[in-house]
Amino acid sequence: MSGTSFNDLRRLLARDQVHGTCDETGVRRLWWAALETLQQELLSNGRSGGLWLAAPLPALYEPELLRHLNGWVWAPESLDRLAPGQTALPAAGREASFEQGSHFQRLPLQDSDGQDPFLLVITPTLQLALALIGDPGQRQLLMRSDPETLSDALALLGHRLQQEHPLQAETLAEKLADLGPLHSDDELQQRFWPRLAERLATTAPSLTLQTSSPQASSPQAVPDASDREDDLSLLEALTHEVRTPLATIRTLIRSLLRRRDLPSIVQGRLRQIDVECSEQIDRFGLIFHAAELQRQPQETSLARTDLETILRSLAPGWGDQLERRGIGLVLDLEADLPPVLSDPRRLEPMLGGLIDRSGRGLPAGSQLILLLRAAGARLKLQLLVESSDQSPPGSEGSAADGDTTEQVGPVLSWDPTTGSLQLSQQATRQLLASLGGRYHARRERELTVFFPVAEESG
Repeated sequence: MSGTSFNDLRRLLARDQVHGTCDETGVRRLWWAALETLQQELLSNGRSGGLWLAAPLPALYEPELLRHLNGWVWAPESLDRLAPGQTALPAAGREASFEQGSHFQRLPLQDSDGQDPFLLVITPTLQLALALIGDPGQRQLLMRSDPETLSDALALLGHRLQQEHPLQAETLAEKLADLGPLHSDDELQQRFWPRLAERLATTAPSLTLQTSSPQASSPQAVPDASDREDDLSLLEALTHEVRTPLATIRTLIRSLLRRRDLPSIVQGRLRQIDVECSEQIDRFGLIFHAAELQRQPQETSLARTDLETILRSLAPGWGDQLERRGIGLVLDLEADLPPVLSDPRRLEPMLGGLIDRSGRGLPAGSQLILLLRAAGARLKLQLLVESSDQSPPGSEGSAADGDTTEQVGPVLSWDPTTGSLQLSQQATRQLLASLGGRYHARRERELTVFFPVAEESG
């Protein structure tokens, strides 16, 4: 196809910029760190709506954003050839489900477009473009937020859409008109690059296993502050390295699930992979946040949160998760309870983490009981276990948590009976405290959390 190429877009974004000096590994780390920085910036600005355009794959992966943004993605045709005569993603111009409740338009990527990623995001509060460009050894990450460059980039993409799909070009123009004129945010550049640098500083550039010296492995050796900081940096790096590919795998799985001609057994396996990816993304997200709190405690802004509604809406997913292990979930929630003070966006994965932790290692036939009751100026959330295991005290499922788990660094503990890593009691307590909760561990897997009731507004 003659006409607009995305190489033209990259050259446009690179005008007036010095050449880069990065290698491929380094520039890819910059790209992923930039995506995380951008998405955190968008999340902090609230749900204001907007649009995004990307190639060669969807770049955004935060569900909270994708539900409120309109997207256009140029994807390579090679994705359509995962199986002969079948389509992994909808055909050009057809809507594809990217996350539940969110959508993007799939469009064809041409051979002349190249494979380097780009992303444009336009919202009422944040407007910028990201891209990778450069020859080997001269790679660089581009970030542009000036209205002149963004206007030229949108005009180029609008022209590309007009060539391929005029109706989509009209839709893009309408969405841009609804957002109003482009504007300059002088503080964005000052915020973006330092936050990107901070994110890279807490992510190890590579992971190398080294043999410990005898002194370091001596029982008398006590980790000092620098060792603890290294442990936290390594943990943050590992969680980043795990979550990032899982998010990409989940995106491709959900694209495959749009196909109507897949055998039911394949659809079932893909959905199972999707669920497992989501659970691990949430699990490692909690570990990452726990490590961040250990490094630098943060002041969290708490808001009125309907805890009862959150529990009822999330319970079906937790029930499915536990059912795969042969465990039942019983919900016992008092009705008409007042809202509490918490952070609902972070509270949801935290509650899921508690359910996952309590269910791990339980024998089939057991039940988790989730209770919510009024308790004066607080609401009391309890997680109780009815185990089908009749093992004597001291065996798996009956001992106290401190008796069976071993501390692994400042954030994690290891359960030798199940072979699983989980948040330590101290890290769990600190995470819940940042969400307004007061955590009390009872026996293994059983817990109580008190949340403060929010005062009546007005």
